[in-house]
Amino acid sequence: MPSGVVVLTDRLAASRGLERVIAGAMAGGVRWVVLREKDLPRAERAALAAALRAILADVGGTLVVAGPDPLGGDAVHLPAAGPYPPPTHRLVGRSCHDEAELNRLTTEHYATISPIWPTRTKPGYGPPLGVAGLASLVRASPVPLLALGGVETPDQVTACVKAGAVGVAVLGALMRAKDPTETAAILNSAYVEAVTPKLSKPGAEAPRSPRAGLRPTVPTQGSSLTARSGHGRPQPQTATKEAT
Repeated sequence: MPSGVVVLTDRLAASRGLERVIAGAMAGGVRWVVLREKDLPRAERAALAAALRAILADVGGTLVVAGPDPLGGDAVHLPAAGPYPPPTHRLVGRSCHDEAELNRLTTEHYATISPIWPTRTKPGYGPPLGVAGLASLVRASPVPLLALGGVETPDQVTACVKAGAVGVAVLGALMRAKDPTETAAILNSAYVEAVTPKLSKPGAEAPRSPRAGLRPTVPTQGSSLTARSGHGRPQPQTATKEAT
């Protein structure tokens, strides 16, 4: 399940070429990428997906493809408009913007919720939900939520995690970064710090009960977010191979 800092691609905004930006983000600790680039012909988009999967494979990362076609993989991220019901893949996410859209979710594993803040990528898109709006939708959501829209600073990452998001989806801050590795590392460090339990005294044991109000430690690659988010739902069977 996606968590932490999740990168959304925009090759036209990528400061150093998309593949170099993604490789830099991986070096900075990112492990999840959502491939957009919906304007490309399918063959070109599939070739780009293969190139990004090769970069991600080196660090055990995962590529999610925006749209119902996984382009040779098995993870997709669907728009709010459809399709309904969602296709059956190993991992299915959906873009949502309000409680009504969250209530339409069925077998999706996670959703993005946006916009949290105004965004240069989609100016005028909103109105922004803000941290309070994010927290309210986290409580209403049947699945874990990634916060999306205008997330550019460590403080914003921290605020989203404290509001209950399992991670943040970032586009502009990484695509336009002069140093994608440094930017990814800064944002990822903020996430890690936000989800790591803090000890009350040096050498003291961390509370074992989740009722203490402390968030769990960072999940390892491949671990389930269902337990740590409190969201549980039946998981669709993996299909055989054939945004936002």
